[in-house]
Amino acid sequence: MRIKLVSSLLLSALLVACSGAPKTAEQKESLSSAVKNSIDLVKAADPTLQKLFDSAYGYAVLPSVGKGGFLIGGAGGDGEMFKGGKLVGYCSMGQGTIGATIGGQSFDEFIFLKDEASYKDFTSGQFTVAAQVSAVMVKAGTGAAAAYQNGVALFVNNAKGAMAEAAVGGQQFNFVPLDSAK
Repeated sequence: MRIKLVSSLLLSALLVACSGAPKTAEQKESLSSAVKNSIDLVKAADPTLQKLFDSAYGYAVLPSVGKGGFLIGGAGGDGEMFKGGKLVGYCSMGQGTIGATIGGQSFDEFIFLKDEASYKDFTSGQFTVAAQVSAVMVKAGTGAAAAYQNGVALFVNNAKGAMAEAAVGGQQFNFVPLDSAK
């Protein structure tokens, strides 16, 4: 019970820190540029991921997710959400963990949504990825063997830093539609 409470409090704090939608034209342009760069880098690292970009019902790209901790850890970042290859909104991710955690890192995260049901879950505003859904580190050929778990496929790329972790937690996402982010 205490672990859940601490994790929930940490996750709530991280979600407040991650805005979800850029506030200014400069912030929107900066995020869009970072997302485009992340997509270019991941496709260069593994060209077989193109099939996921083409076939997923929707996908989110969060460039430069920051993660760190000592016993209690957290991660967070902002990104863009796409449906049919078109920008439909902004998203933010917060993650809280408790357990053996030490270090810090940053990475780009890609969330592919298999179908309309998983897309609706994500865009409902309070989508959570359970601890048992694990992200795949991108390397040549990983896209060819990609498998969805509960309608979601997670990939990370461009990792920097070092982190040792044997902890329990999960990621929670918020979604802000493009027309609400004016």
